[in-house]
Amino acid sequence: MLTETRPARIVPARMEDRLIVALDLPDVAAAREMTARLDGIVSFFKLGLWLIFAPGFETFLDDLVRAGKNVFLDAKMFDIGETVRRGVERVAERGVSFVTIHGDGDIIRAAVEGRGNAALKLLVVAVLTSLNERGLRELGHSGNVADLLTERTRFAYDCGVDGIIASPQDNPNAIRQRLDAERLLVVTPGVRLAGTALDD
Repeated sequence: MLTETRPARIVPARMEDRLIVALDLPDVAAAREMTARLDGIVSFFKLGLWLIFAPGFETFLDDLVRAGKNVFLDAKMFDIGETVRRGVERVAERGVSFVTIHGDGDIIRAAVEGRGNAALKLLVVAVLTSLNERGLRELGHSGNVADLLTERTRFAYDCGVDGIIASPQDNPNAIRQRLDAERLLVVTPGVRLAGTALDD
């Protein structure tokens, strides 16, 4: 069990600062339109691979930060340590609020080093939220998804990350309690209404 030595987790008082809208839209123009429609309602936006490689992304990112919006860059960094360290340094310089990295030890340690004293929060994809028991077996793991999530989260948090990405089935408070890690941030991807298409 971890011994909590960090300050308490800060939960923003305003809902507009807690809800993160995923701008998984076909292009930057559509993303700009959505952020304009949500101005004053939501202040936090996730930018993922759908947009990162789209024309105009760089300017859009700068415009969001300049407008005082919080940006969650869902980059899912997975590379050798030095590359991740340099990548996280650049992300911190851009004024991004959150960035995702994958849960390998060298990657996590490099990301923490690259972040330095910046305000950037590091979120680990400890286990892809789509992973099920069959997928675990294919990867050679004999345990269950919950145990793997706990094990990898414990390691990542001990290395100095701020939080994890968890599935809607995971109970954030139970995860924090198991790890004695009240400060752990837990971000859950969008949950669809019962009976609607799941896509991937």
